[in-house]
Amino acid sequence: MSDRPSWLDERTGWKQIWAILFLRKIPKVNWAYTLGSATLFVAINQIVTGILLTIFYVPSPQDAYDSVRYITNTVTLGWLIRGLHHWGASAMVVLAVAHMLRVIIHGAYKYPREVTWITGVALLLIVIAFGFTGYLLPWDQKAYWATTVGTRIVEVTPIIGDWLLRLLRGGTELSGVTLTRFFGVHVWVLPAALLLLLATHIFLVFRIGISAPPKKER
Repeated sequence: MSDRPSWLDERTGWKQIWAILFLRKIPKVNWAYTLGSATLFVAINQIVTGILLTIFYVPSPQDAYDSVRYITNTVTLGWLIRGLHHWGASAMVVLAVAHMLRVIIHGAYKYPREVTWITGVALLLIVIAFGFTGYLLPWDQKAYWATTVGTRIVEVTPIIGDWLLRLLRGGTELSGVTLTRFFGVHVWVLPAALLLLLATHIFLVFRIGISAPPKKER
């Protein structure tokens, strides 16, 4: 066969991309090294199911709770989609924390992976923010009072505590403004930040590679 590159490869370089993604050499690892991939899988689940939920969800105090009930009880497979999204949120937090602990234990945050570590920490904060903003969206009693307590925590921040409280709630009390603000952050701001940081994080993982598990010296 000729070594001349194909028409498509000449214009896209897909063979080089394929080699970087799937033909790279990686050290022998154990199951703990799959936590990052598992977190990515759950993140994809959250994106897909979240998009499906927004088709029926209504972010208003009058209709939010009823729209969630409609999704769960009336929409075809709505209970499954909501269940995957609900439990996926908890799973993503657990997996992200476990992944970070693995990195700390194995010292994978050291040179030359410091920037990978920084983007990973930022991703963990975004995952927690997803859980916090999404918890209010059903607009039931549990969500309302849990968010009331959660937003009160920032009020004790020195100097800017009162400003942070008003920023989160859109006022002094939880209201329809709070709900729409949390919804906007949940479906627009956080996903944009997640995709940007996730692309950077994955690029760095492929660019630098993963660290080999530490071995005992004889």
